[in-house]
Amino acid sequence: MSFMSDEVKDYINREISWLSFNERVLQEAKDPEVPLLERLKFLGIFSSNLDEFFSVRVGTLQRMIDAGFKSRFMVSDSPKKVMKQVHNKVLELRDDFDKVFVEITKELETHDIFIVDETHLDEAQKGFLKTYFQEKVRPRLIPVMLKDIPDFPYLKNQVIYLLIDVKRKWDPKGSKYALIEVPADVLPRFIMLPHCDEKKCVIMLDDVIRFGLDDIFSTFEYDSIGAYTIKLTRDAELDIDDDVTKSFFEKVSESLEERKKGQPVRFVYDRDMPYYLLDFTLKRLKIQKFENLVPGGKYHNAKDFMNFPPVGPDSFFYEKKHPLPHKDLLRHKSIFAAIREKDILLHYPYQSFDYFIDLLREAAIDPNVSSIKITLYRVARNSNVINALINAIKNGKSVTVVIELQARFDEESNIYWTQKLEDAGAKIIDGVPGLKVHSKLCHITRNEDNVPAHYSCIGTGNFNESTAKLYCDHIIMTSNRDLTFEVEKVFDFFTHNYKIYDYKYLIVAPLQMRNTFTKYIKNEIKNAEAGKPAYIHAKMNSLVDSEMINELYDASKAGVRIKLIIRGICSLVPGVEGFSENIEVISIVDKYLEHSRIFIFCNNEDERYFISSADWMVRNLDRRVEVATPIYAPSLQNELREYMNLQFLDNIKARIINEQQDNKYRIGGDRSYRAQDDIYDFLEDQLNNEGV
Repeated sequence: MSFMSDEVKDYINREISWLSFNERVLQEAKDPEVPLLERLKFLGIFSSNLDEFFSVRVGTLQRMIDAGFKSRFMVSDSPKKVMKQVHNKVLELRDDFDKVFVEITKELETHDIFIVDETHLDEAQKGFLKTYFQEKVRPRLIPVMLKDIPDFPYLKNQVIYLLIDVKRKWDPKGSKYALIEVPADVLPRFIMLPHCDEKKCVIMLDDVIRFGLDDIFSTFEYDSIGAYTIKLTRDAELDIDDDVTKSFFEKVSESLEERKKGQPVRFVYDRDMPYYLLDFTLKRLKIQKFENLVPGGKYHNAKDFMNFPPVGPDSFFYEKKHPLPHKDLLRHKSIFAAIREKDILLHYPYQSFDYFIDLLREAAIDPNVSSIKITLYRVARNSNVINALINAIKNGKSVTVVIELQARFDEESNIYWTQKLEDAGAKIIDGVPGLKVHSKLCHITRNEDNVPAHYSCIGTGNFNESTAKLYCDHIIMTSNRDLTFEVEKVFDFFTHNYKIYDYKYLIVAPLQMRNTFTKYIKNEIKNAEAGKPAYIHAKMNSLVDSEMINELYDASKAGVRIKLIIRGICSLVPGVEGFSENIEVISIVDKYLEHSRIFIFCNNEDERYFISSADWMVRNLDRRVEVATPIYAPSLQNELREYMNLQFLDNIKARIINEQQDNKYRIGGDRSYRAQDDIYDFLEDQLNNEGV
């Protein structure tokens, strides 16, 4: 099947599929069974996702349109047609968002929690805000009088501004327009007001500025002042130049500055803004014929709802479950000793990421440890991983860090940590030319009986203690000689890119991952055609690569039973009779972000298990360094099998993925299953049974 043929209908466009995923996030905000402030948080996640989507994917579409690119190869349709579909879907989701926000605020009010604006304040609250505005807000405001300057001020990416309309009815030409940046980067977006009776009141920073407009413009004569929110989203793709005289570090740093000046890809404005003010703004910005003009509500940057004040009872939040201890990692026992006894598989956030930190800390002070090597893609703001590595350097260990400077939207953070680690004495490898390093690897060498012994950690998610509390991921800690030898070879490749190793145990992209997974799929096809058991169970974030999708279609036609859990983009169309009828796809969106990649192949009932850092996307298989590792221990295979089974059983938070992209909940069954709760219970039962 050719991706450029008329059979392109056999794929779901990735942009539309992504919007369908974000609609599943919005469904969580709609769900009355979700705790109230968690619903508000899902609105914030939805908004943050959409901002990134426009900065990256819509930015790419716009580049294709500007370049006159008409081929369907990259997007399953013409870029202009896809852009129109995106625009229509975004407007539909925007309307749903506004309805959900109204529902949530009304529900909050039934609990005496009010999000108020500047027009609904009592005297005590007005007094509080006068002081707060003068002391905290006004010093941060820089009004720009738009009619007094020839060019419209540069609008920063994803920053909210207030367009101010200072009106004189008797002298319309004397009216003033002004622009004020809302300083939400340095001040809280939400401010708790003094309580009135039993009511708890929250006001947004935007409305605090509206409250103070009379004070700001007191020297002008006017009848009324209006303030309307606008936000511009810019193309956030980095253009890395080819200047050989610059280091890659310098190129990325300069590209970050250029990103801030990227081309507009979306303009969102308050739909209540007077037409004359909108027309004035669009003309001055030179975007009158812009494709993605999005009328919105009074408030933008709803991503800030992720940090809404924690008001209300415990029932407004998900129950906080403490990470479970691991049965094989005991306090006051060496983690190296535990790994020597057996491979250890950790499941985040159900078990604690602190075990990995403890391993690094133990390595840092262990006199027998000689070196630590690690790949870093995204790290926490105040990273204990970085602290442990610096401590290891201070204790005389050789520390090598492969840090990916092009980790999207973490580039500045990674540049900062690169400098910190370099200053401490770490050997820094800033990726591989032409490839992103996305693999999650740590390799520790320890002298045991005068012989080097090796310990490796191979994971599905970043070495990041913050995201490990929210993302579902796995990491294996192993001293298996076959695996540790090959992890060492991966690090050798990072240092010497010309050294290509033939891996027997690990599956490494871009060298062999595509071919190896294809071989496993074809093996299932061969077994199905021979009348043998044949199935594939896989879990990943995104399934986009057309070659891998075609292999799965061929497997379905041969009778291979395929069950997939795809959290985000899924370009495969399941359940089509005679074509993909043996493929079932679900997506789970719940309180944790499903992030792990797991692959299970029947292999004629001699199952093969893998965990991986890679999705099945072109970028992962062909343009990144990714690693999948086999899981050998039967007990760990059983854990992964049960983990997957519980996800496939989910009939509360699982949605059915189909051609219609309608995100229907999967329902039915003899009892209720909610995978994320059931997995925690499974691991807890396993721990308790071990204690017996």
